[in-house]
Amino acid sequence: MINNQIAVFGEALFDQFPDGQQILGGAPFNVAWHLQAFNQHPCFISRVGDDALGDKIRQAMQAWGMAVENLQTDPDYPTGTVRVTINNGDPGYDILAEQAYDFIAVQQPDVDRRYSVIYHGTLALRNRTSEQALRNLTARHQGKVFIDVNLREPWWHKETVYQWLDKAQWVKLNHDELMHLAPQQNTVQDTMRLFLARHGLEVLVVTCGSRGAMAINHAGEFIEVVPVDDLAIADTVGAGDAFAAVLLLGMQHGWPLQLTMERAQSFASALVTKRGATVQDLSFYRPFIDAWNLD
Repeated sequence: MINNQIAVFGEALFDQFPDGQQILGGAPFNVAWHLQAFNQHPCFISRVGDDALGDKIRQAMQAWGMAVENLQTDPDYPTGTVRVTINNGDPGYDILAEQAYDFIAVQQPDVDRRYSVIYHGTLALRNRTSEQALRNLTARHQGKVFIDVNLREPWWHKETVYQWLDKAQWVKLNHDELMHLAPQQNTVQDTMRLFLARHGLEVLVVTCGSRGAMAINHAGEFIEVVPVDDLAIADTVGAGDAFAAVLLLGMQHGWPLQLTMERAQSFASALVTKRGATVQDLSFYRPFIDAWNLD
């Protein structure tokens, strides 16, 4: 029987900013963090090193109320780190090789559990160990699969990404990633429609940075949302992860796609007014929890 829990699989790491600041990150971690704040209690499956940064991640999760039984400790590889550079307000990422999250293992009890949704990115596919763990996790999965595409050079291969897209029902990527993965048509909408059909998706979401986002579903519904004007942007790190977390909320609660997209854009717009990809203050989430009846 499928339970109503979201499984989030992939990297937990620290984003290291030019000023020396270290901020918790990793797209799956960020998504799980937001879902926890929204009272969803996700099952976060990841791996950290037996080091100080790994301890920080575990402690932060526990303080936030997140379950840590699926946060593995690797005796050989370090907790993930990414060097972030900011150029004209846009983040760039130097993703280090052979990090603990590349070696995630899945135990039999995890394989036997049934989730409503399994969420993962594409960075989790760069190492065979983690990719095989994800294959094991999804092999008998009867719920939905949500893939959040993150094409980070040199850590992706088109054919591998295509294989996993074919397993998904929901896919989110940005405009540039769509252009990398889909034959360009006369319009972006036509390109999205072709991509949706080729991979047999239910919903495809394309984010466009400051221009907002678009979505198309298998019924042919096409939706566009735009951020509010005059945002006081701190940085855009994690904006897509905030968007993805609310898409998962919409899946869980059966919201119409239009409403889901509007709420995802609203939350992402709020997130970019904060520094970094996560917010460690529950009062930030309270207006959304109240407005969306998530208590």
